[in-house]
Amino acid sequence: MKPFLLLATRAEDAAADDEYQAYLRYCGLRAEELVRFRLEAEPLPAVDLADYSGVIVGGSPYTSSDPVEEKSQTQLRVEAELSALLDRIVAEDFPFLGACYGVGTLGVHQGAIIDRRYGEPVGATEIKLTADGERDPLLKGLPHTFEAFVGHKEACSQLPESAVLLASSAACPVHMFRIKKNLYATQFHPELDVDGLVTRINIYKDAGYFPPDAADELIETAKHASVTEPMRVLRNFTELYAR
Repeated sequence: MKPFLLLATRAEDAAADDEYQAYLRYCGLRAEELVRFRLEAEPLPAVDLADYSGVIVGGSPYTSSDPVEEKSQTQLRVEAELSALLDRIVAEDFPFLGACYGVGTLGVHQGAIIDRRYGEPVGATEIKLTADGERDPLLKGLPHTFEAFVGHKEACSQLPESAVLLASSAACPVHMFRIKKNLYATQFHPELDVDGLVTRINIYKDAGYFPPDAADELIETAKHASVTEPMRVLRNFTELYAR
């Protein structure tokens, strides 16, 4: 099997490694089957899509909708590299799954409006599939409604005409969409279980997602959430596209 490619942007080693382990676990892959590249650490090398089964973009501390003058040079480089890669991915309809930051990358690339209108606080929320979502193979086996962990400052407030809406929440109308046949983005985190969320709460408590003194309460609330279904998206992705 050709490996999948995970493009990551988390500068903190603990967060980056925990994310990688979560993708290995829930995608059902071995380490040699999921090649990770940390874009925040060094420029993206040449990528031959023919070498991979699919591309996954993990979550990110970057906020796509921030003014250009407020973005670091590293973020600007990462955005430019992802945009250039997406030119080829979209043209080939090459298997792509962007989780959380995927909305900001694939969405921006395709002309969606990404802003702070529909941000959601850190924690579990109820996701509902649309009729198209219930028919989509990437969501096979998921119930019509399920809980998923979220925590995002920005979201998609208007999809491009080419996109198919697959899932929503009460507070965020665009939680998952598809472009063409094989290009997907989720706003919720399909890789996050309780332990993973606790890790991120501790690491990002000073990153502006929530008041730092709320961390303990968020952790306690997360421990009572029933988040078991979103991970199927990852296993479905690898099973659909492994080649």
